[in-house]
Amino acid sequence: MLPARDSLKAGHRTRWFTLALGLFAPLLFLSPRVSGQAILLQHAIIHTVSGDIVTNGSVLINAGKIVRVFDARESETVLGDQNIDLKGEHLYPGLIALDSALGLTEIEAVRATQDTTEVGDYTPDVQSWISVNPDSELIPVARANGITHIEPAPRGGFVAGVSGVMALEGWTTEEMTIKHPAALHVYWPEMRLDTTPRERLRDKTKFKSLEEQSKDRAAKLKSFEEFFLEARAYARQRDAIAKSTLPDPGINPPWEAMLPAVRGEIPLMVHAEDLRDIKAAVNWAKTNDFKIILVGGRDAWLAADLLATNKIPVIYECTFNQPMRESDSYDVNFKAPEVLRKAGVTVAFSNGSRGDAAALAKNLPYLAAQSVAFGLPENEALKGLTLYPAQLLGVQARLGSIETGKEATLFACDGDILDIRANVKQMWISGKEVSLESRHTRLYEKYRNRPLPK
Repeated sequence: MLPARDSLKAGHRTRWFTLALGLFAPLLFLSPRVSGQAILLQHAIIHTVSGDIVTNGSVLINAGKIVRVFDARESETVLGDQNIDLKGEHLYPGLIALDSALGLTEIEAVRATQDTTEVGDYTPDVQSWISVNPDSELIPVARANGITHIEPAPRGGFVAGVSGVMALEGWTTEEMTIKHPAALHVYWPEMRLDTTPRERLRDKTKFKSLEEQSKDRAAKLKSFEEFFLEARAYARQRDAIAKSTLPDPGINPPWEAMLPAVRGEIPLMVHAEDLRDIKAAVNWAKTNDFKIILVGGRDAWLAADLLATNKIPVIYECTFNQPMRESDSYDVNFKAPEVLRKAGVTVAFSNGSRGDAAALAKNLPYLAAQSVAFGLPENEALKGLTLYPAQLLGVQARLGSIETGKEATLFACDGDILDIRANVKQMWISGKEVSLESRHTRLYEKYRNRPLPK
């Protein structure tokens, strides 16, 4: 126990510390992304995405927002607290990585760094953004190639949980998250039947006849449909209680997580690859009046008209997948986005959330670039990386294009971002310049400066 005098001194120190914490704590938690300094970016090739390209343009930024986009020749009459001459570099809005595993996984072979998948078939209350690691070494690598925002996606059973939208800058997940929930992730029960004979299976105990597989599929579909019927019944009950004086029996967290989806406040991102799965999902959504977004979409090009008629956008993840059928041409997946666009389908790009997808998130621009080489207009490819993802996530008022009033989230590149030879030189997220340093650059500098042998 402290002597009385020492105890009194300790009490004074405690009170002073408490007072100081009360005075300065609000300053500690102010978002570092907000800046009141006026920044003028000059002499850039501005890819507004939503409009025309400004070949010699300037962007005025203040308090984290785009104040004005104009011809650089007018810059002499516009002053900023900080003037940055981009010298003809290309200026783009930040890229958005949909259905991403970035921040949820670090090293594929180390189980302790995997946080992408939950056990159980129905876990709608899983919130993916909570599990993102702000200190992931993969985040700066992706950021260095133009990616400013992600939509970390949960994986698991049929209903895997909800996702949010996160900026790739910030100390904590709360600071990084700009919207939640953004979408409910649904993995469609597989419709395909396995025709492999028993003798060709490695584990023959897992063999099921076509009749058994058909029964299993029907049971899964029935369970799936009943789950959503119960979710809607719960929503009706909550609405009825809110309008009456009936006693509230309390909330059920999984059903509560379903409310935004069944009320149409957020879309359902339905993961499906096979044509049969896609058709079944579209018919189910139409019957139940659900707003869905198709994710994956390997065979989406075969159902392009069906998707266009029902106004279902596609998050295409199969650009570099091998063709599935012997009758398919080698470039079938390269051409698919243009086939969908011609039919009237909105196409966004993603490299998915499986396997090494987090490590390869930096390659997102090249998925769109490959489709440009096979017919997709370049501006549509850019929209599929920026504006369309923002629209699908409901954040188009603040992200996705370089327009007055939107967040100043953009990056400068020494060439076309769809060209693998181009390098991102500077980046701003909500008006704050962020570092492009990564583990790659640190290792490069380390070994570039290594002592030479004598």
